[in-house]
Order: sequence, then C-alpha cells, then structure tokens
Amino acid sequence: MFAVVAKGADPADPLSCLYTGEWPEPEVPYGWTTVSVRAASLNQHDLWTLRGVGPPTRRMPVVLGSDAAGIDEDGNEVVVHSVIGDPGAGRGDETLDPRRALLGEEHHGTFAERVAVPRRNLVPKPAGLSFEAAACLPGAWLTAYRMLFGASGLAPGDTVLVQGAGGGVSTALIALGAVAGFRVWVTSRSAERRGRAVEIGAHAAFPVGERLPERVDAVMETVGEATWAHSLRSTRPGGRIVISGATTGGMPPADLHHVFFRQLTIVGSTLGTLADLHALSRLCATHGIAPLVDRVLPLDRAREGFEALEGGGVFGKVVFTPPSAAGADRG
Repeated sequence: MFAVVAKGADPADPLSCLYTGEWPEPEVPYGWTTVSVRAASLNQHDLWTLRGVGPPTRRMPVVLGSDAAGIDEDGNEVVVHSVIGDPGAGRGDETLDPRRALLGEEHHGTFAERVAVPRRNLVPKPAGLSFEAAACLPGAWLTAYRMLFGASGLAPGDTVLVQGAGGGVSTALIALGAVAGFRVWVTSRSAERRGRAVEIGAHAAFPVGERLPERVDAVMETVGEATWAHSLRSTRPGGRIVISGATTGGMPPADLHHVFFRQLTIVGSTLGTLADLHALSRLCATHGIAPLVDRVLPLDRAREGFEALEGGGVFGKVVFTPPSAAGADRG
C-alpha cells in the first residue's frame, strides 16, 4: 500500500526525513481492525515527529498521521479516534492513561491507504460531513471541543479569547464557541487572517498583544511564548487560561504575580475521550457545522501539505486523500 512515513527525525530539516511510497500492509493485533482511509488530516504533531519531538517510546520509521475517516471492514463510514489508551488506567479517561499514545507514535498512523486501530476507537461518521471534513474531527476539533466544554468553565454569553487565528484548533474554537453562545474574540498578526476569522464566526479580532476592550472570562492558548504575557494580562480575575499547545515555545516567563493576585486558573488540555468524540460528532450533525478545510491533496503530494503547514500558509486544515493513480504507480 502507499503511505507517508517519518523515516527519522531532524530538527533543522524535518522534511528531509519524509518518505512517500510503498509500505507494508498493517499488522492487526487481537481486538483491532482495519479501516480503509478515505481522508486523513495533517497536524502540527506530524511535523513535531519529523523534528524529533515526542515520547521516547515513539517508533522510527513510523507511518505518520493520527486522524482519519474511512470505511471499516463491515462497510460502515467511520471516524477514527486517535488515542490508544486504557480508560481504566486513567480513572475513566483514556487521555490520562500514563501509557497512552496516539496513532503515529507507537503504532503506525493514518497517512496510508489502510490503518489498524482498536475496534473501540471507531465512531460513526456524521452523515452530513464529507470524509475530508470528518477526518478533522479527532484531532483539532476534538481538542477544541474539550478545551471549550470540558476545561474552560465558560457559560453562554461569556467572552473567550482565542490566541492565534488560522490553525486547525483555532478555527475549530471559533466555530464551536459561536455555536455554544460564547462571545469569541481572536488575535492574529495578519489583518487578512483577522478578517477571515470574523467571516467564520468570531465576534471581533485584534492584533497580537493589543490591549482588549475588556478582560475575558477565558483564554484558549495554543501559541505559547509569543502570546503568553498577553493571555495573562487579558484574563479577568478568577478567569481561566486553557492550554493545548505551544507552537512558539513552551517556556515563557510564568509571571506568577498575575496568577496568584488575580486568582487565575491555568488548565492543560489534550485531545479528548472517545465519549467526547461521539458528543462532538452529534454536535456537528445537530448544528450543521463542519471543519474548515484549507486544501485537499492526494497522499503522493503530501510533501506540499507539510511545506504549507511548516511555512504558516494554512487557514484551517490540510487533508490527504488516497494517492492519485500516478502516485500509486510510482510506489
């Protein structure tokens, strides 16, 4: 089968470690099954793998990709939950299992024509979503769902600030926040991106670091060092900052005086549970909302998608589909 593989890691030149071509069929452990992948979405996680950032148990070489939608062995249209973990070991939450992993880490991932997954990790694809849109649910949209509805403490009418407009998580936060009845503000260095954020549902958009009209009830933080000081200044007393990423670095000054004096709560959030993914799928079906897809590429052109993500030229999600006939023939 055709697959997109990290053959190694290089922090300075990650794409030099990207292989696209023929790869063995997946092995299927007991209790697992295979899914024929119709679409798989690209995440920053895949770039981090190529840079060598990740758990020490990561295998190399490894088929990249953690999110997918496709057809299971019984012919059902499904979405793949990417978290491989034991809910019992996480006190009911598989994301808290100390040994949990994602597809594309210890187990080969979804950037292939077929992927092996635990049977319990399959969720029915919402009927109203294309495979391309559904493939974005298990990563960026599930992350945003848990940030807003599991970690933020927000209620309808509250104001939430989304740091950094344009990425998969931030566009999901905008769409989901608007549906939930939150007032959604966003930041971006780009006037074009600020404008597009408003077009897809944000109520206001501001340059990064600009003083806001008022402090917000919660901040959704995925940027890290570049926006952390602004996140602290922008949160009301007793408010929350929810962190699910740090694309510009994870070691900003903590500025603890802001934290204790204004009694801020800082919450970490990573992906979501299988139950969360079921709930997210129902939410999308009920409200008719769908992930924003920036571009769709066949797997044999995956390098183009990685280059776009690395260069910051993406608004929404990059999605891969099965290889073109020419790409499959190249092997």
